[in-house]
Amino acid sequence: MVKNLAAISLSLLTGIAAAQDSAPFAIGLITDMSGPNSGVGGKGAIEAARMAIEDFGGRVLNRPVTLVTADHLNKADVASSIAKKWLDEGTVQALTEGTGTVTTAAMLAAAKSHNRVMLMSGTANPIFYNEQCSDYGVHFTYDTNGLARTIVAPLIKKGLDTWYFVTVDFATGHAIVNSIKPQVEKLGGKVVGQVLHPNQTTDFSSYLLQAQASKAKVIVAANVSGDTVNTMKQAQEFQIGSDGKQVMATSVLFLSDIRAMGLDTAKNLFAGVSFYWDKDESTRSFSRRFQQRTGFPPEMTHAGTYSAVLHYLKAVQAAGTVEAAPVTRKMKELPVNDFWNKNVKIRADGQVLHSFYLTQVKTPSESKGPFDLMKIVAELRGEEATPSIEEGKCAAAKQRM
Repeated sequence: MVKNLAAISLSLLTGIAAAQDSAPFAIGLITDMSGPNSGVGGKGAIEAARMAIEDFGGRVLNRPVTLVTADHLNKADVASSIAKKWLDEGTVQALTEGTGTVTTAAMLAAAKSHNRVMLMSGTANPIFYNEQCSDYGVHFTYDTNGLARTIVAPLIKKGLDTWYFVTVDFATGHAIVNSIKPQVEKLGGKVVGQVLHPNQTTDFSSYLLQAQASKAKVIVAANVSGDTVNTMKQAQEFQIGSDGKQVMATSVLFLSDIRAMGLDTAKNLFAGVSFYWDKDESTRSFSRRFQQRTGFPPEMTHAGTYSAVLHYLKAVQAAGTVEAAPVTRKMKELPVNDFWNKNVKIRADGQVLHSFYLTQVKTPSESKGPFDLMKIVAELRGEEATPSIEEGKCAAAKQRM
């Protein structure tokens, strides 16, 4: 009788262990699925994460990997509520994407409270490897510092040494200006002015007339998505950027923005990117796969989501755990290798040192297809594009040096 009970107990324990081993290992992706940033997050981010899971092999720690998704509606409280619910219930083992600054920060806070990793691929704000650096977050894709350094030096070398900002009055806009302005001044240029506008402005005429009157050689659209599109549409009405006296630039530009403007409006616009689908055969090959699933080539944020999820799974497998500190430590030990990164380092502050590229939007006559929209003008290595740890504000990283 005792032997039978022992055998039953052993069988139950074995069954429980087997069930735990086979339970899905889920990654939670929260993004903008329906709002103004859905083109750079949304469906593309979801498919990029799924492709990373598939390319990894679909299993980690002997468990099938799945993706759980939700729409944060660009609201921090919604992002926080979803993330906490998933983590409280044990639904997911890590969080990813985030899109904007406030939604990403909310997700990172939830990850910290549950000792899990947040893979940040949608935000360009450098606070996540500065004031908010931690063992819980790794910052992929791009940031305003890297984008700023990428556009400033080549343009100043061309003699474009006076700058004016048309800036959206929220965190991203101020981060763009705070990244670009010091680089302009460091290289001998001069910022001659700035005008602030509300988020999601429809009429930029007064702001652009001020920029034009400044006679600055470079007018920076220090905004994103729909605001950048509207800035450029109205800049064309005033012939700004087409008279040879002033050029338009922006540090954050997506393919969806260019398509929304049309090449005739966007032509010759300078912008920094960390990824362009047509850079080489490896990026083109991935982009063909991605486009078959989505109908469009990947944005840099989609490439960043793929890279983040793939590298995270490699680190979890190597670390043998989902706890944040050992996983992020392993992520920093392993070089990032995928279809667009070759032996890229992740620093102690959690910043991924991608290369950045200065691009210029093609003219209609230069474009050979619906997504042939940019040409790469210059490259800046990640180590050059990103301020050093000593220059930054990540206290924990400085202590480890």
